[in-house]
Amino acid sequence: MSAFSRNLRYSAALVPMLLAGPAMAELDEVRLGVPPWPGVTVKSEVAAQLIEAMGYKTRQNDLAVSVILQGLTRGDLEVYLGGWYPVQVDMIEPLVEQGKVEKLVSNIRGANSGLVVPRYVYEAGVTSVGDLDAHRDRFRGEIQGIEAGTGINTALLAAIDEDLFGLGDWRLRESSAAAMLAQAEQKMANEEWVTFVGWEPHWMNVSFDLVYLEDVGDTDIADIESTVWTVAPASLKAQDPDLHRFLSQFVVDIEDQNSWVHGYSYEDRAADEVASEWIGSHLDTVATWLDGVEARDGTPAIEAVRAAYE
Repeated sequence: MSAFSRNLRYSAALVPMLLAGPAMAELDEVRLGVPPWPGVTVKSEVAAQLIEAMGYKTRQNDLAVSVILQGLTRGDLEVYLGGWYPVQVDMIEPLVEQGKVEKLVSNIRGANSGLVVPRYVYEAGVTSVGDLDAHRDRFRGEIQGIEAGTGINTALLAAIDEDLFGLGDWRLRESSAAAMLAQAEQKMANEEWVTFVGWEPHWMNVSFDLVYLEDVGDTDIADIESTVWTVAPASLKAQDPDLHRFLSQFVVDIEDQNSWVHGYSYEDRAADEVASEWIGSHLDTVATWLDGVEARDGTPAIEAVRAAYE
């Protein structure tokens, strides 16, 4: 397990210094782009541990989404497990159409993202985004958001700019997900009114009694059904068919990812510990991900993983 915890972490400023191997050369190291989101952090750790058991080196690079996508197109990264649709459609689809990246598989299906309120606010009559402005004073005219530049923030800022549903004089407070949730938890402890960005899978859906607000009409700013895609360079299948096959079969159940995020973020356990423990007790699921995949030494990949975890 300790070997998996030594992955080097690079900042966005270092992306130009990442060295890409020769075109179509056999892969020795698999580099993952990881945005600062707990779900993608642990999911990337699970994938990295399995990839290492298959005989590769791995490197997880903590980067903004825009920088990750740039790295995929330049050959500086091999995989991104957080392609959240529809909020990242405008960022990823042009690269797909240009033949620069490939969407391998929807690794999380049926997820939600949007605005949430505590159940006591919902039961007081705030059931849709159209109800917010009637209670502006109780919300102090604020929506608690996550990191600047993310798709859900962009949608909310556009709604404010266009004064949809009277939100023109509201403020989106952008911060880290952790800071947003800490602020929201404090407000909920005092039964204050608060609305903030929510998504699943995430531990907030287990730890807090939340309701996702409904959208009004054809808008997509409050309740967005989402899909999370695995994105890789378009050349990956030709370069490494076994890695490509594994990543194309790596589909995670929402409940499993909820448990990963709960262990990592809520229980404050290390991502490598959460991942290693889960893999060791779910080898049947891992076997479906590795069906037909060979390790670098030519043996079945699942045998390599079982040898590492049993």
